[in-house]
Amino acid sequence: MEQATKETLDISEKGGARNGVRQTLDRRLFMQLTAFTGLGDAQAAAAALERSGLQAVLYADAGDPRGLAVLAMDEDPGVLVDKLRGLAAQAPFSGATVKSGFGMLGRTYALGYEPSLEDWLLERPRRVVLDPANVWALWYPLRRTGAFAKLSHDEQMQILKEHGTIGRAYGDAGFAQDIRLACFGLDAADNDFVIGLVGKELYPLSSIVQAMRKTRQTSEFIQAMGPFFVGKAVWRSRPA
Repeated sequence: MEQATKETLDISEKGGARNGVRQTLDRRLFMQLTAFTGLGDAQAAAAALERSGLQAVLYADAGDPRGLAVLAMDEDPGVLVDKLRGLAAQAPFSGATVKSGFGMLGRTYALGYEPSLEDWLLERPRRVVLDPANVWALWYPLRRTGAFAKLSHDEQMQILKEHGTIGRAYGDAGFAQDIRLACFGLDAADNDFVIGLVGKELYPLSSIVQAMRKTRQTSEFIQAMGPFFVGKAVWRSRPA
């Protein structure tokens, strides 16, 4: 009897070819936004974050004068769970309330053509959000319709290219940089992605969302988008 061979399932991230060899990496960065209300002392919150050892950004919530949000990141999602729970148990976070609907958890991912896969998955997201020049941020989840998944790969890529062209134009002009996270199965509302837009000023971040409204992806294939968290960075950990 022939011995059955077990096929190995490869779920690593795939990037573009380098020296003729396609890049692969079984590592990714998890990023989580947790919003609180009832936090009036940003300095005390920043000090608690510093003590926690989390790599994070602290945002003042533009929609809540007593609101703050923590954007934490680590390759190990268990670190986020453990340290965020520890943070929530101590002052001033212990006296605050987590804002329902604004919890966002996602993972970096590759589309298959990234020229530097490790930088794309692990270093660039940290670099972007920890840059002191990027004062403002928009974070929001979105879910595509099932119709998008039924399109051919080539048609999907063409639709995504339209989005990418707008994003690169804003990035090249110094107006905004984006973070794209997958959150399949990680989101209570069954969203597909978490998007972060960061920049020096708030208006360009609103402008890029407006520009994206006209794309085929947004106008035809987005089922749900938001809620939007709008924040101004008041503290960030030092880059590792």
